[in-house]
Amino acid sequence: MDFFETIMFPFKWLVSIIMVGFHEGLSFIGLPAANGWTWTLSIIGLVLVIRAALIPVFVKQIKAQRGMQLLQPDLKKLQTKYKGKTDQLSRQAMAQEQMALYKKHGTNPFSACLPMLIQMPFFFALFQVLSGISTNAKQGQGVGAMSHEQVVQFDSSSIFGAPLSASLLHGDPSGGNSAVAVWVLSIVMIIAMTASQFITQKQIMAKNMSEEAMASPFMRQQKMMLYILPLVFGIGGINFPIGVLIYWTTTNLWTMGQQFFVIRRMPTPGSPAAKALEERRAAKGLPPLLGGKKNAAADAAAEAEAAAAAAAEIRAQRVQPQRKNRKKK
Repeated sequence: MDFFETIMFPFKWLVSIIMVGFHEGLSFIGLPAANGWTWTLSIIGLVLVIRAALIPVFVKQIKAQRGMQLLQPDLKKLQTKYKGKTDQLSRQAMAQEQMALYKKHGTNPFSACLPMLIQMPFFFALFQVLSGISTNAKQGQGVGAMSHEQVVQFDSSSIFGAPLSASLLHGDPSGGNSAVAVWVLSIVMIIAMTASQFITQKQIMAKNMSEEAMASPFMRQQKMMLYILPLVFGIGGINFPIGVLIYWTTTNLWTMGQQFFVIRRMPTPGSPAAKALEERRAAKGLPPLLGGKKNAAADAAAEAEAAAAAAAEIRAQRVQPQRKNRKKK
């Protein structure tokens, strides 16, 4: 067993245990044990368990994303301050001040990727489990917590005529005559997987970012990720078994719905979604949110402070004395 296999071993067991648990429960209520839809619902159940467990991480991600957006004006000032300075001392000073900004706002550039990074071991574990189904079925072995009988059941199960262990690139590993079904279902699932991921990122950028964040360098990185990530998963999808495509499409749909709820109910201050929320509350006769009141009070206080400073400056100006014998014009 190599190093990667050693790391993935507990994840493979956990993934297979959850799938087997759902499969046993669905079989108990009357669904056929060897039916593809029973195993498909088991994979969806796996997604629900993992994503529900990641809700606290998602909350931290939202806070970190908002922190990144709020520090953009300060980050822009910092970049302007060190613009054109390429010496080592300036770079170190800029890095230290940048880290201080991240610490002040309680965020960092990698926090937005945390839920995806946590999911990746489970994704690879499911990929390994499903990819080895046909081989283990022929060799009379189980996979993780799946017994040999369950492996055989999964290997013979299909939806819309396409085996769950088949992939677009490798076809049906069992050697069945299902090439057309595998191609059609794989392409549909890949399109659904990449489209849901694109829509999720697009709605964040279009509705849940303030004007300062839209004009920041961070936004340019977000735009690159908007097109790169769906492209990477779309290309990689040709190698994914259909069961893995079901998993990733389901988790993308979960993320899309989760983001829609957050954007509508808890938008970033200053974003178009926040303005739309205030308009909906005003139409219903509800008062502005506390955040809106705080922002309004802060703006009023800032205006009052600026007015007081201007008045003080006017009073402090020295009045030029006039000589008594100065002729009047």
